[in-house]
Amino acid sequence: MAETVEYSDDSIRSLDWKEHIRLRPGMYIGKLGDGSAYDDGVYVLLKEIIDNSIDEFVMGAGKTIEVTMSDHKVAVRDYGRGIPLGKVIDCVSKINTGGKYDSKAFQKSVGLNGVGTKAVNALSNSFIVQSYRDGRTKIAEFEKGELIREEPEKETSQRNGTAINFIPDDTIFRHYRFIPEFVDSMIWNYVFLNSGLTLNFNGQKYFSERGLYDLLTRNTDAETIRYPIIHLKGDDIEIAMTHGQQYGEEYYSFVNGQNTTQGGTHQAAFREAVVKTIREFYKKEFDASDVRASIVAAVAIKVQEPVFESQTKTKLGSQNIGPEGPSVRGFINDFVKKELDNYLHKNPAVADAMLKRIMQSERERKDIAGIKKLANERAKKASLHNRKLRDCKVHFDETHERKQDTTLFITEGDSASGSITKSRDVMTQAVFSLKGKPLNCYGLTKKVVYENEEFNLLQHALNIEDGLDELRYNNIVIATDADVDGMHIRLLLMTFFLQFFPDLVKAGHVFILQTPLFRVRNKKETIYCYSDEERRNAIAKLGNKPEITRFKGLGEISPDEFGLFIGKDIRLDPVILKDANIKGLLEYFMGKNTPARQLHIINNLRVEKDDETINPLVAEDIESVELPVAV
Repeated sequence: MAETVEYSDDSIRSLDWKEHIRLRPGMYIGKLGDGSAYDDGVYVLLKEIIDNSIDEFVMGAGKTIEVTMSDHKVAVRDYGRGIPLGKVIDCVSKINTGGKYDSKAFQKSVGLNGVGTKAVNALSNSFIVQSYRDGRTKIAEFEKGELIREEPEKETSQRNGTAINFIPDDTIFRHYRFIPEFVDSMIWNYVFLNSGLTLNFNGQKYFSERGLYDLLTRNTDAETIRYPIIHLKGDDIEIAMTHGQQYGEEYYSFVNGQNTTQGGTHQAAFREAVVKTIREFYKKEFDASDVRASIVAAVAIKVQEPVFESQTKTKLGSQNIGPEGPSVRGFINDFVKKELDNYLHKNPAVADAMLKRIMQSERERKDIAGIKKLANERAKKASLHNRKLRDCKVHFDETHERKQDTTLFITEGDSASGSITKSRDVMTQAVFSLKGKPLNCYGLTKKVVYENEEFNLLQHALNIEDGLDELRYNNIVIATDADVDGMHIRLLLMTFFLQFFPDLVKAGHVFILQTPLFRVRNKKETIYCYSDEERRNAIAKLGNKPEITRFKGLGEISPDEFGLFIGKDIRLDPVILKDANIKGLLEYFMGKNTPARQLHIINNLRVEKDDETINPLVAEDIESVELPVAV
């Protein structure tokens, strides 16, 4: 019989603002993470601070924002109006205190709920705020939300604005690190959405003249687009779109400057409006999938008092533009219907190229219709007793509070998958087991996804056949051995994703699992090491000739040990695309043996012997060296 717990007045507890944020950080910034994913908490902290500076720019105060990041410290300085000096402490330490509740002052702001800066303060080991206003300045310093230093107002020669420095709390964001590529992408989005804004990040200048047009130019390979980018602007709305050669649809959507990575009502409305407008323009009832196949588009709207589905604001829930405004759906549909139709009438060459791309998609869909039907039937039967997939209970396309943690580990062989399966969290972690090396699908059509049983089952496990809207796992983790075969399998899997589902990679869902290379232990302590440097440090720490084990494969790691590496201390390397030219990237690494790749391998080939590294080949020897087709 369960023990009865006393329930009295003493059982009721009230938390102050900082205690509540630190106890339930996920309510305020989403998932915590270690910085290996673009939506991890440390980037949300940075974004919350920059958002306030952006709002100042939108209100016409300050055209430059400076962001400096070194090690684990971040500094943001804007040249807006500056926080009123008498309210500096209140604005960063009192929930629901701010200047954005009066819609006349901040009609289309992102941070309307007065929580963001306070969350950064509460979740930082050090948080320093300084306001410069009309020749005077005020500074205050906090530690985990607690005020530890306050200086009286004094005179200053600095320009008006606000400076905030913070160091995230490493007891909450365990082993965190900032990945510059994620911050770089965030900064670019800010300038794309705010023409005229200059944002300096670690000494590099970011600036955009053409807004979303520049965004698509930067993120799309110019050689693959089928017609010049269509750029449409109106009151509170901006759209840029084109069609490319890639499979699937790719969208960049924004609300009031917020990158809504999970879409929402505005993105859904745009997808509907494009299909409807194009059908009416060409006077043909195209299949919606043919119209949207290979589309690349950016959509940005401004909404008064937006409603998001979480504090991290990654999905718009608002149905209307404002309290008394039109519906989001109607607003976007009317704009697209008028502006896109006018554009296509005025640019017949673009209209002709678009029609050819749509008809090509139609032919491709019909060509694989038969094999696709058979493959889907096989996949449905296999899903009932699929030996390759050991599923979890929670999925990313559900409303469960743990959906952000959902992970699919893709492993090589039964031994590795067995260790992960026995040690995983059955609620959120699934395992998909490969049989040997998958097919190198570079240069092949999507027909191979349906003809190849393993690829087809993987596609169905992820549920990405028709896009990412119903993606079943937030994190797709490639878990292979740290040897030549394991590296090759990684390349083959990344080729599969980049060839057929590039938006999965661009959206930050694909990772590489780091597992320890060494175990160093004595009778009192065990240390797992992920590099030679960590191994040397562990030996020095334990001393007296500790036992050293070299893990050659994932299958050698016991399930009990494996649980330590895929839990809260999991180490993941994100797969980040730095180059929009996916075709060129795949051709270089996975195509036929090109001279450029031969030269790279020869110049970087190393042999380790007795702790000495030598280069056995030089570029001049290239004519006499034969290299394998795929490396």
